[in-house]
Amino acid sequence: SACVFLRLCRMEWQPDEQGLQQVLQLLKDSQSPDTATQRAVQEKLEQLNQFPDFNNYLIFVLTSLKSEDEPTRSLSGLILKNNVKAHYQNFPPLVADFIKRECLNNIGDPSPLIRATIGILITTIASKGELQTWPELLPQLCNLLNSEDYNTCEGSFGALQKICEDSSELLDSDALNRPLNIMIPKFLQFFKHCSPKIRSHAIACVNQFIISRAQALMDNIDTFIEYMLQRTQDPDENVSLEACEFWLTLAEQPICKEALSGHLVQLIPILVNGMKYSEIDIILLKGDVEEEDDTVPDSEQDIKPRFHKSRTVTLQHEGGEGEEGEDDEDEDDDDDTLSDWNLRKCSAAALDVLANVFRDDLLPHLLPLLKGLLFHPDWVVKESGILVLGAIAEGCMQGMVPYLPELMPHLIQCLCDKKALVRSIACWTLSRYAHWVVGQPPDSHLKPLMTELLKRILDGNKRVQEAACSAFATLEEEACTELVPYLSFILDTLVFAFGKYQHKNLLILYDAIGTLADSVGHHLNQPEYIEKLMPPLIAKWNELKDEDKDLFPLLECLSSVATALQNGFLPYCEPVYQRCVTLVQKTLAQAMMYSQQPEQYEAPDKDFMIVALDLLSGLAEGLGAHVDQLVARSNVMTLLFQCMQDTMPEVRQSSFALLGDLTKACFPHICLSPPLGLSVSPPWVCVEMQPYVSMVLNQLVEIINRPNTPKTLLENTDPGEKTHTHTHTHTHTHD
Repeated sequence: SACVFLRLCRMEWQPDEQGLQQVLQLLKDSQSPDTATQRAVQEKLEQLNQFPDFNNYLIFVLTSLKSEDEPTRSLSGLILKNNVKAHYQNFPPLVADFIKRECLNNIGDPSPLIRATIGILITTIASKGELQTWPELLPQLCNLLNSEDYNTCEGSFGALQKICEDSSELLDSDALNRPLNIMIPKFLQFFKHCSPKIRSHAIACVNQFIISRAQALMDNIDTFIEYMLQRTQDPDENVSLEACEFWLTLAEQPICKEALSGHLVQLIPILVNGMKYSEIDIILLKGDVEEEDDTVPDSEQDIKPRFHKSRTVTLQHEGGEGEEGEDDEDEDDDDDTLSDWNLRKCSAAALDVLANVFRDDLLPHLLPLLKGLLFHPDWVVKESGILVLGAIAEGCMQGMVPYLPELMPHLIQCLCDKKALVRSIACWTLSRYAHWVVGQPPDSHLKPLMTELLKRILDGNKRVQEAACSAFATLEEEACTELVPYLSFILDTLVFAFGKYQHKNLLILYDAIGTLADSVGHHLNQPEYIEKLMPPLIAKWNELKDEDKDLFPLLECLSSVATALQNGFLPYCEPVYQRCVTLVQKTLAQAMMYSQQPEQYEAPDKDFMIVALDLLSGLAEGLGAHVDQLVARSNVMTLLFQCMQDTMPEVRQSSFALLGDLTKACFPHICLSPPLGLSVSPPWVCVEMQPYVSMVLNQLVEIINRPNTPKTLLENTDPGEKTHTHTHTHTHTHD
């Protein structure tokens, strides 16, 4: 019959040899680095897209032309994917059907690259509203999971995982008759598959439905949790990590308490066990070779780019071991290999979040384990116990209080352990209990903790130095003026560290000094303290070039120091002030050149300008009226006027903060400055400003009334608020 004939014709579409060679040449050319060739390829693609069966050629190269090399075949599939994205609605039905059929017939290609490309293509077609008009897709993919052929099973699972990621809501809707009711139980069966890759796909598919609390998952939740408990202990770390992320995701859902209450007794020991360093970690960390490494210079790739945090930006959450990998993009991590998210970090993060959900109800499951861990003869086990204690600090603090008087001396003793990894984790865990320590009589815990932490700041191991410096910064924030009696001792240590530290830890040392200044304020303004602290800071200041990003943390540190020292900073203010003005001027000039000739000049890094404006704010705040002379002898007001109109919100924010500080410190100058006004009348109202007052006021009122205005912006617009907030991020690195 005619129907049968048509079906045969469709199945037997064959490429024309000349057309095929043309397409292959195009694919080869598109891999050329030459821009002219690339342009020609784009033009040719646009021409060929006029021919409907061009897409048949592309799918043919991807799925059937096995004589071609894999990158060329994959590229053919990716060009087809882009065509599907852009023009799928214009594909003739015969072409669309041919592509769909070829995809399903070849999902088990022997090449992982080709399987993945076909999976992406299937998902792209499905996302064009095709899940409804391709009813055989999901049943066929689910059916192919049962294939004896590993490639077919893995390819189908790869495609299903992408569909679950892209269309999770649709899969649980009536529009498709809720295919999840069949898919979830099916996926669960594969949690026990012999291949780690397949187990990993199965877990990833199911994980997509936790956040939306898909009914099909809720109906199977107990079975699912049992499987997940097993998989979190999987011998293959990719699988155990994928499974462990489930607990982290679940802990953040409202259903967590109800779903997990009955399973804590099994889950807690599994997570605790996952918090031990693996053998490979220890080898990579040289943890079993206790060498002093603080004389070895840092390699540049160890130092991740550091992003400046404006003093006007308040961070919501200081990340510790519990949150590593989620909050702090700019968190300095260790060696590249270890900065990867791993089972240890994920288990610690999950325990941290669960402690915040279950609070002290977690402790009956943990305390019996903790005792055995903390006093264990094997350092790897002991180290994991200290990490557990730190991870639960936030959530279980109340329940831990009765045990802390006994635990604290033990933890402080661990700061002297012969293993560097034990010393570094002890620094971090102790910092998590700093708030409690500061609440006790100083001689009981604060003094011994501070004494030992300062020794660790001068440890021979760089990793311990880093952990100790970060922990000390946290202690400074909690203790504030409680530290005043020990200032001389603290400064001796921090200044000595200046001569000892390599590049990476030097950046953390600046933070510890800045935080100290914030915490003790004007108590730092004593000649003996200034004589200790300022020479090394100014030496570094003179060493660094204007283009060096190490200026960011140093300028932030000096901003805090200037604010704390007040008139004690006067002998140092002139060169510091001048350099800040220069940095702002240079950045503005570079921005101007870039905007006029972007092909000739690079865009400036505006962080230099932001940090300089913030330090000028610190000077104005610390020096008060003394800043008057500096302002008078410079073009700072002209520059500030330009900064206030900058396209980048952070630049404008720091500019307004500085304007606020200068207005308080030397108001007459502000009014006399050319950009803002020329004459002053008695109650300090700038006559020249009057035309602008209504415009400025309207804008300020609009900002204050706008819903969701960040608190920090309100502080800069509302005279009732304080002008700006100091914040410091402490890097907590303790893998």
